[in-house]
Amino acid sequence: MFAIIGIVIVLGAILSGYLMEHGNLLVLVQPAELIIIGGAALGTLLVANPLHILKAILGQATGVLKGSPFSKKRYLDTLKMMYEFLNKVRKEGLLSVEMDVEKPKESALFKKYPDFVKDHHVMDFVCDTLRMAITGGVEPFDMDQMMELDMEVHHHDAAAPIAALSTVADALPGLGIVAAVLGVVITMGAIGGPPAEVGHKVAAALVGTFLGILLCYGVVGPLASNMAKNADAHKEYLHVLRVLLLAFLKGNAPMIALEMARRAIPAHVRPSFNEMEKACRGGGSSEPAAVAA
Repeated sequence: MFAIIGIVIVLGAILSGYLMEHGNLLVLVQPAELIIIGGAALGTLLVANPLHILKAILGQATGVLKGSPFSKKRYLDTLKMMYEFLNKVRKEGLLSVEMDVEKPKESALFKKYPDFVKDHHVMDFVCDTLRMAITGGVEPFDMDQMMELDMEVHHHDAAAPIAALSTVADALPGLGIVAAVLGVVITMGAIGGPPAEVGHKVAAALVGTFLGILLCYGVVGPLASNMAKNADAHKEYLHVLRVLLLAFLKGNAPMIALEMARRAIPAHVRPSFNEMEKACRGGGSSEPAAVAA
């Protein structure tokens, strides 16, 4: 939502200032220039990137328009879900959650938290780690190394679309110059004609440069920057789960594991201990006993 508002403010401020200087909006309407710049940008994107990165760009750009999903509520829901899970393990043992881990989309526990089930990266991260814990024979240190490696792979995959879009943003001013040069070529061909016609063609050529710079610094560049922040937020969320799961694997009590994870949550969305305790203990038992092995 804020991304849309920001784009509207950028365009509104530029057009308002232009109109204040008694500019003619119709002069800025140059479909040919937009086709040259937009088509060339799309073409370079297709040339430089495989299909899976193009799909990721579309998905992450849509995510920017929706806003970051990692709010305080999301973190509270996650802590509550893991509290219920750890309490079940404490009471009934690790084998009692085997089916929850093997088929999380069918799990009565996980289905209560649709945000978790819909995010397949997060769901796989948690369930794959718990699957190894149930299998046994893996030391907590080795599990931590596996989780760290998994996070690095996810973050690398998330960074590739951002780098691709940033490259396109950097190219847009140059593509704007290409459109402007073509406009100058057309203008030179019209030299000797009516001054009004020549002036119109010069204006059209300059609009090409204007559009390239505007799209770079006012739309595509900030969009790529916002995508990078969303990727960082996803990594931070996985890090919180990593801290929680590692505390669980080391045999800490459920509330202790949750408190360690809470401390890893970014400050601007971190719930207080009382908020976490109220959310978790409102839905089940709360005795701080050790996790069953």
